[in-house]
Amino acid sequence: MLAKTVLSLGLWLQFAVGQNTPERGPQPSISNSEGDLLFLLDSSGSVSYYEFSRVKEFMWDLVQPFTFGPKDVQTSIIHISTMPTMEFPFDRYLSSGTLQQAIRDTRQLMGDTNTGKALSYAKEKFFSDEAGARPDVPKVLVWVTDGFSTDDISEPMQLLKDMGVTVFIVSTGRGNYLELSAAASQPPEKHLHFVDVDDLPIITKELRDAILDVIQANRLHAVDITSSSFRLMWPKLLSQETGYYTLEYAPIDDLARKRTKQVSGAHTSLMLSNLAPETTYEVALIPESNVHYFPPQTTRVTTLAEEISPAQVLISDSGPHSFHVSWAPTLDSVTGYQILYGPLPGNSAKVLEVDGKHNSTVVENLAPNTTYLVTVTAIYRSGKEKSLSAKACTQEEGSKVRHLRFEDMGPNTLKASWDSADGKVLGYRVRCRRQTGPSSIISVSPQIHSVLLTDLASGTTNKVCVKPVYKNQPGKGLCRMVHMQAEAQGYKRRQRA
Repeated sequence: MLAKTVLSLGLWLQFAVGQNTPERGPQPSISNSEGDLLFLLDSSGSVSYYEFSRVKEFMWDLVQPFTFGPKDVQTSIIHISTMPTMEFPFDRYLSSGTLQQAIRDTRQLMGDTNTGKALSYAKEKFFSDEAGARPDVPKVLVWVTDGFSTDDISEPMQLLKDMGVTVFIVSTGRGNYLELSAAASQPPEKHLHFVDVDDLPIITKELRDAILDVIQANRLHAVDITSSSFRLMWPKLLSQETGYYTLEYAPIDDLARKRTKQVSGAHTSLMLSNLAPETTYEVALIPESNVHYFPPQTTRVTTLAEEISPAQVLISDSGPHSFHVSWAPTLDSVTGYQILYGPLPGNSAKVLEVDGKHNSTVVENLAPNTTYLVTVTAIYRSGKEKSLSAKACTQEEGSKVRHLRFEDMGPNTLKASWDSADGKVLGYRVRCRRQTGPSSIISVSPQIHSVLLTDLASGTTNKVCVKPVYKNQPGKGLCRMVHMQAEAQGYKRRQRA
């Protein structure tokens, strides 16, 4: 929500001074670009027909100025659904007119949002001759999402980026900022956009320019720039048999600190890490060939300002004797974390040590119904420390209703009964979501363990939930689906929702 608010304010200010106006009509043709551009299109049932249509318009507006062909830009679409599907291979449509019609003809598949499966499928197609992909050109993935996925995306997305794919993400829904910023190429300010589906034209030019930065880069250049690292990429000049590359890099204000790395001729990228923040590096790529002479290529790369970790501490999955602590972001410059926790009020505390590559842990062996102060401290390689605190509350023991059951009390009426929850219960809240008719909520005192539910129409399936109410914590509800059959047959209870 905060990211969207900041984005909306920034856009309002830009419009106020007459900048960043959405593009209208034909755009000037863009040449001297070469790359394989893949759209990962959310075609699942979580996207409405209207949203799907607007995203297709956005895709065409984005690529319309490009020149298409075997020596220019090629594009393809992979659907996110229950099973991933390629709409057309990269090399099928090599003119603006045929590509525009192909995008218009693209139909929504519906199904589940299995984005992780689609990313694994994309990894195969990005480097497949059968899919029309080319081996020696930049690879760009544009993932348009409503912010939800039913499977894990982190591992297949990282594999794509490790293979040199530049990842742009456009979220038109309520996506998790931390998850999506980790999935996109770095920095997220350039590769991640949050925007309502009706406002997609606002980001078209900015995203296209960022894509051009990748596919027009036919020389040594840097991507995934952070405060302590960046990835160097260069065109394929050598092979494993014909030579190797020497890479030299040093801060421009201290060239005497030059460092050197060598990689085989099969490489076209290299990650440089353990760098100083806000520092400009002079980088030289020297192809060492035993067949041809290739002149050295040079570039300058400036690392970002040092990020602060932890910038956020989250408490979740609280139980009577444990809770889960997570923090963000995780940085290469952090060697480890200390988690200090103790009850409030009090002066006793315990410490957990967590490796710097992790961003969460579970704190256990706690007292129930107790407030704890949790402090996460990042230990940097430089010796600096940064801390951030949060409060966490354990639940009362047994804070869950047990054994929810039903009794037929006549036409359209049931009696819902349950066993009491443990702890100091202030009362119970019973919610009935009727298939037909209004939902209802009944609140009862802690001594009452049953209520009458009326106006349950024959042939309908209704959801009944009972939740205990506590003073300092939420209780855990218990839900059941109840099917009202014909009056002569009574009711039938289904499995838990």
